Order: sequence, then structure tokens, then C-alpha cells
Amino acid sequence: MSAAAAETTSTDERGSRRTITGTVTSDKMDKTIVVSVIRRVRDRRFHKFVSRRVKYKAHDEKNVSKIGDVVEIIEARPMSATKRWRLLRTISRNAEVAAAAALAEGK
Repeated sequence: MSAAAAETTSTDERGSRRTITGTVTSDKMDKTIVVSVIRRVRDRRFHKFVSRRVKYKAHDEKNVSKIGDVVEIIEARPMSATKRWRLLRTISRNAEVAAAAALAEGK
């Protein structure tokens, strides 16, 4: 069995894990971010679309995410009492934070 085949079987054993896209609403904790996910669902009685918001705590090992970033998180093992997600990747940066960082580097 080749190394590539061994890698695919080891990742398949972990099962399928959900990934969710959301916006970082807090980065004040060490190695933890709060990701807010907004879903639009149809109301059963009035058939109108309603926004539902859920907040997930996710593990950010390198503290790279900032407020306003759009990120993708993936299910992980329980890391604390409330943290069951891990940062997978940053999709887009917050424009205001990126501009402020560029000004700070220029000084």
C-alpha cells in the first residue's frame, strides 16, 4: 500500500465532519474565536423567511482571526466545556482591520 493510499484511509476513518461558514464576532479569548452563523429559514406558519443566528466557539491555534473576518470552521473533538469546533481557513479579511494593520506597519 502506498503512502497516499494510507493517508486517505486514515482520514476516512475519522468520518465526515461538518464545515460551517460564518463571521468572527469576538477574538478576545486566547486561542478561541466566536463565530456567528446566520441561517435563513422559512417560518412554518406564515411562510416568511426568518433569520436565525447561532454562535459557535472555535479553536484558533495561532490567534490569526480578527473581528469581521469570514471564516470556515470544522467539527472537532471537545476542547473545553463549550468549544467543539476548529478554525479551518479564513475566507476573507475584514477590510477595516486590514487597512489599520497596513497603516501600523507603515509607521
